[in-house]
Amino acid sequence: MSTNDPRAPEFAAFAALLADETRVRCLLALLDGRAWTAGELARHAGVAASTVSEHLGKLVSGGLLTEERQGRHRYVRLAGPSVAQLVEDLAARVGPDAVRQPRTLREAGAGSAMARGRTCYDHLAGRLGIVLTDALTARGLLRQDTGFALTDDGVDWFDAAGIALRRTGRRPLARACLDWTERRPHLGGVAGAALCRHALDTGWCVRIGSQRAVKVTGEGERALGRLLGIDAGALS
Repeated sequence: MSTNDPRAPEFAAFAALLADETRVRCLLALLDGRAWTAGELARHAGVAASTVSEHLGKLVSGGLLTEERQGRHRYVRLAGPSVAQLVEDLAARVGPDAVRQPRTLREAGAGSAMARGRTCYDHLAGRLGIVLTDALTARGLLRQDTGFALTDDGVDWFDAAGIALRRTGRRPLARACLDWTERRPHLGGVAGAALCRHALDTGWCVRIGSQRAVKVTGEGERALGRLLGIDAGALS
């Protein structure tokens, strides 16, 4: 009796979308949660605009990207949080020995900034993401023993801090996202997105450079110290 799974051909075709370095460079860049033009992604990936346009077409057809047009410009972004989770989870499986060492001081600085704090699609990652996750857990606001879950006190904390939890669709309230630099999970899901959005909107964090890197401002240090008891040194 045949044991062939009818999903296998489509699974293989989907996996093939991720088996090209240019397409992967585009997907990783789009983890910043913003929409990029084909030209911007071409410069980022170091290929011709015609080349990246062909790759983007495949990613859109495969359901990994969505596109929109404004005048002459074509913008693409990740198709949603589930795609971002897939890309970040796969990236986290790459061992640290496989990561190319920086060739210039500029590359080294950018890499260090990304490791200290960055956005992972719509939530905070890097050392900053881990510090926030640990602080929430230590105060009984987040549980990690049976998977990530906000406690009742955690839900109350978000409300008291003025951080709106926009619970729509099937996205979990809290989700563990494996951090590819820290090799530990940070907070994702609705709560992670809300905390990141609030941090950027209030000026607790600001984006730096052209990548996903963020840094905590003085105002953010004071706010997070007051709300979560985090020492400023752990945020710098």
